[in-house]
Amino acid sequence: MMANCCGLLTSQKEPVPLKSVEVEVELEVRDHVATVVSTLNYENKEDKPLEAVFVFPLPGDAAVCHFSAKIGQTHIVAEVKEKQEAREEYDDALSSGQQAFLLEESEQSPDIFSLSVGSLPPGESASIRLEYVIELAVQADEGLRFCLPAVLNPRYQPQGSGGSEGGNVQVTSVPASLVPYSLSFSARVSSPRPVSKVESNCSLDPLQYLNTEQTRATVKLAAGHKFDRDVELLIYYKDAHQPTAVVEAGQASSKPGTLMGDPVVMLSLYLEFPQAVTSSGASCGELVFLLDRSGSMSGGQIKRARDTLLLLLKSVPLGCYFNIYSFGSRYEHIFPKSVEYNQKTMEEALKKVDKMEADLEGTEILEPLKHIYSQPCIPNQPRQLFVFTDGEVGNTKEVINLVKHNSGSHRCFSFGIGEGASSALINGLAKEGGGHAQFITGTDRMQPKVMQSLRFALQPAVVDISVTWDLPKGVSVTALSPPITALFQGQRSLVYAQLTGQSSEASEGCVTVKYSLAGHPSQNQLHFSLRPAEDTGLTVHRLAARTLIRSLEMEERECEEEEDGGVKKKKVVELSVQSGVSSAFTAFIAVNKGNSEAIQGPLVRRNVPTPMRMSFGMLQNMSCDAPVRNTCMSRVKGGASRNVFSNMKKKLVASMKPQKNSRTLHRCSSSLSPMSLSRKHDDSEECDDDDDLMYGGTGFEINPHLCNLSHLPKQPPRDPLLQLVSLQKASGCWVLDPDLAAALGKTSKEVEKPKPASVNQDVWATILALTWLHGFKMDAQEEWELLAMKAVSWLRAQKASCVKECVEAGNALLGCNVQKDALGI
Repeated sequence: MMANCCGLLTSQKEPVPLKSVEVEVELEVRDHVATVVSTLNYENKEDKPLEAVFVFPLPGDAAVCHFSAKIGQTHIVAEVKEKQEAREEYDDALSSGQQAFLLEESEQSPDIFSLSVGSLPPGESASIRLEYVIELAVQADEGLRFCLPAVLNPRYQPQGSGGSEGGNVQVTSVPASLVPYSLSFSARVSSPRPVSKVESNCSLDPLQYLNTEQTRATVKLAAGHKFDRDVELLIYYKDAHQPTAVVEAGQASSKPGTLMGDPVVMLSLYLEFPQAVTSSGASCGELVFLLDRSGSMSGGQIKRARDTLLLLLKSVPLGCYFNIYSFGSRYEHIFPKSVEYNQKTMEEALKKVDKMEADLEGTEILEPLKHIYSQPCIPNQPRQLFVFTDGEVGNTKEVINLVKHNSGSHRCFSFGIGEGASSALINGLAKEGGGHAQFITGTDRMQPKVMQSLRFALQPAVVDISVTWDLPKGVSVTALSPPITALFQGQRSLVYAQLTGQSSEASEGCVTVKYSLAGHPSQNQLHFSLRPAEDTGLTVHRLAARTLIRSLEMEERECEEEEDGGVKKKKVVELSVQSGVSSAFTAFIAVNKGNSEAIQGPLVRRNVPTPMRMSFGMLQNMSCDAPVRNTCMSRVKGGASRNVFSNMKKKLVASMKPQKNSRTLHRCSSSLSPMSLSRKHDDSEECDDDDDLMYGGTGFEINPHLCNLSHLPKQPPRDPLLQLVSLQKASGCWVLDPDLAAALGKTSKEVEKPKPASVNQDVWATILALTWLHGFKMDAQEEWELLAMKAVSWLRAQKASCVKECVEAGNALLGCNVQKDALGI
């Protein structure tokens, strides 16, 4: 299992702070790219030399392009070398008393890195600088999303998946409130167009504009940030995104004809599809939903997933087929094979969804995927796979390989739920499956993002995609990106290409994207200047190198058993070394060779604790009988991870006594929440076993005298929108009954009385429901839009009369003012 580490621990297992982490983000709208510079300051306050090991998350599609260290006045810039060679050089340096620094990517997942800081003498400080560049994803509301991962959750490693091979790092993981270091974060945003706003899931200081045009601004993270969540920024510019092309000059010191020596162009494509196609939707499809029910999904996450499945099932068009799988250490499915969507199958599925809990232990996603892919596709029903997971998976590359292998038979839409979800897994599933990725963090509502993906899935697939270039004579192009396999309305597609040669004739090029949508051939053209942009450095080259490296790594995994597998690996190493961008087969290595005096004394290794998201289900697996270790985590019965954080564990739980079927919590915080145990507490009070109270579904008996649960809400009433949606039939209509009246906040008599005499009861009920949605829930329209379309289609099929009269009566009853035309009837 690849794990995590980050600050220092003394021999008494007390924290020695990682002094600070400073992150600076710069964005340029023309290429939607963020440059991230992190500075980590270490200080050895022990009386013996230390080796600090820090395992941390990075975005899975980041291009790590710089690593350096400063010790005193000595500045060392790391080189990229083949991974085993770099490891041996690091070990040799430590053995000879030299200072050395090693940065390497996990062999299982490209979003986890390990940083080793070796031979820090007593009293010595080291400053580590890490830089990466990344493309920012476009959100449904046209904001650009940047995420600084701050939480690294345990990754479940299935048996026999090969995760125990070399390159795995031991972990020390603690709840966020116990992480012994702080974070300072600042961002500088610049754009040719004005910056309208910056939002975050964390507290920010006010946005500061740097010029009157408001095209440059800065923002900082407010003081006191806790490591209980990833830091997410949403950047909005005035005017929607437009197709762009950026040409970047090659590196003067590199050989012409190589990737780094030639100019590279980055195309940002935004395609607008005909309204008639995007609004019509599809009348068929096989929709397969795969839900993570591992222990780490406990609490609010599994409830949000259930609510989302309700909306999804109500929005499925008649004529489709569907099935629902769920997984943990094993997997389950509601139907043996996908069934036709109708009232009977919908009701059966919803009954089982309502009972779903996060009770399937581990996170083994590979087997259910294999079972889904083994099922024959249904003729004329394109398969669309929706994966909901918190991403705590150790065999990321194996899972993504499987999806890519089956990409010709389906599209995959992925959803990362909660803090610390693996960006490598979520983005990789969607990229290789020709779908779309979404992340749901903090207080985000899951439903709007999922419904956007459902709209994408119900649109006809874009096929026959081709990219052609028209360049001046003497200039040739080499594609660096894999072929485009998926295009969606309003979403960006990036294309990288290397430009070789020169032309004295023209300074402009043209790229044409051709595709077919619903049987209609279309094309988009973009003309661009061949003149290199200024002040981009090598950002575009590094992103292009990262794209090519990932493609070659994927090809290497596909043919690793064949003779040419080693050829692909060699290409990756050569490209990584040439471009200075990390890969799965290389590492950054820096050795302080200028220090002539060898460091004396035995070297002590210290793992730096990393923050993890803490759910109540995780605590079920802690036991005071377990030996105190500062080593690693492994999944155990109960669904989460055994996290051993030495004596810091006592700050969470002072005493636990295993019982036959449950574990009893004898001391706990007065501020204990059923879903989070990361707050500070007062353990001065004791409690008696006689008064234990079983908190439902947790496996813990909690003393009510110590755990003041009075502030905890009772089971909250169902969201009014979901209450109304739950009553809709598969056909799209509502039935006039007491449940509908209650959902509308009325009595049965109040709802029945104003119904026009000649109008069918179901027609009246359906118009009332639509009127309520348009009158009171327009802020959530993207959540109910598809199911409302079903309702309108049903009404049209009834050829109902007196529709205008019904809408007016509904307005009078509900106290709103909705126009008949707004309903689309």
